[in-house]
Amino acid sequence: MAEAERMTGTPEPEPGSGAEPTPASDGGGVAEQERERGAGRGKRRIAALLLVACFVYLLDLVSKMLVVAKLEHHDPIQIVGTLLQLRVIRNRGAAFGIGEALTIFLTIIAAAVIVVIARIARKLYSLPWALALGLLLGGAFGNLTDRVFRSPGIFEGAVVDFIAPAHFAVFNLADSAIVCGGILIVILSFRGLDPDGTVHKD
Repeated sequence: MAEAERMTGTPEPEPGSGAEPTPASDGGGVAEQERERGAGRGKRRIAALLLVACFVYLLDLVSKMLVVAKLEHHDPIQIVGTLLQLRVIRNRGAAFGIGEALTIFLTIIAAAVIVVIARIARKLYSLPWALALGLLLGGAFGNLTDRVFRSPGIFEGAVVDFIAPAHFAVFNLADSAIVCGGILIVILSFRGLDPDGTVHKD
């Protein structure tokens, strides 16, 4: 190599002079920075999910405590005449009172939903998905708390419902959050947005 450089007139760099040739960068530093940015973005999305879930859960829990203490065994409160009332019922089944004999099964479903959301959250980089999953998680925890801790017993408890529109099922804030979260997920799926933030078109 030194002989070739002498023939071409190119001086060989002196050792320690700082002019030694450097190996070409393999892009490892850039890739590492991208991974760090992705990890930070994922943590922020998970934080948003948990924040929404906690807000929904606390709102549902406090509202149920208030209506049980103030409204149960009392006349309904009319919000919009007979079109919308506050009236406490204990529902051991699903919506419209369906499946009252399947309370334990419904409890297992709620727990399974929470596990699925936790698995999805590991690769969550989309804020809209974080909001949707937060609504589902908070609502599922709200009704699961009733199933576990309310009478008649553990895993057989009746959910407290109190929002009573005319000619419709009586429901609670957890139910509302679950429905809103489900609708948002359907919209995101139709738009091709995945939980990891990628967009696909079929």
